[in-house]
Amino acid sequence: MNWWERIFNFADYGQLLGLVHNSLIAAAVLGVVGGIVSVFVMQRDMAFAVHGVSELSFAGAAGALLVGASVVAGALVGSILAALAIGLLGARARDRNSAIGVLMPFGLGLGILFLALYEGRASAKFGLLTGQIISVDSPQLGWLIGICLVALGLLVAIWRPLLFDTLDPDVATARGVPGRAMSLLFMLALGLVVSVAVQIVGALLVLALLVTPAASALRVSASPVLVPVLSALFGVLAAVGGILLALGGSLPISPYITSISFLTYLVCRVVGSRKGRVVRMGQ
Repeated sequence: MNWWERIFNFADYGQLLGLVHNSLIAAAVLGVVGGIVSVFVMQRDMAFAVHGVSELSFAGAAGALLVGASVVAGALVGSILAALAIGLLGARARDRNSAIGVLMPFGLGLGILFLALYEGRASAKFGLLTGQIISVDSPQLGWLIGICLVALGLLVAIWRPLLFDTLDPDVATARGVPGRAMSLLFMLALGLVVSVAVQIVGALLVLALLVTPAASALRVSASPVLVPVLSALFGVLAAVGGILLALGGSLPISPYITSISFLTYLVCRVVGSRKGRVVRMGQ
């Protein structure tokens, strides 16, 4: 098998498609919720925080794998601990980034230690870092959907004060919006979504589903309604499209998801630049 056939080979595609039913559903749900969360990630300048939470989520998942516990539960615990730590320690951007810079290598090192001690299948180890195509069974699917719905419900409940605090934190504080509470609640929602993303795309590349969708949407629109909708659509396109493409090859899922996500960003960047040029010409 040459390198091209390893990337794209759809000989038995129809038979393989039935094996990823749960993964496709999980990816679609994650794409929607991750896309919406990514809007606040971009607006609050917290892309670095996503990576920091993912490293602790990876450590939790690897620890659960080592002791034979639920990987979903391990990833969830790691994500929530990291999210709360960053939310508590990082009132200001400088403090937050310092805390993340300390947590990231610790989480990654801890996760690598757990994987080194794990004597099971190598694919299970590799999947935590780069994602797996067939990794979601029915019980896991229920948990992943439930976690995403809790995160989405939390965001909906605090949407207006969170948006106010995001766009103008000083005025929001003067109007009585509790900035620290908004930060903690948002970090909790982010941690929940990261724990799901690690199961699909792996710990190393969660930025493709929690940063790039909103970065793409913000290139073509500034509407507070259209941006979350576009971001969710871009998230679904990357997650579901990545699985569908990966099914025809023998590579991990993450290169396909990240490639679709990056190409979407490039297209949006071109469209946005042309739109801006047309507006300037009309003025």
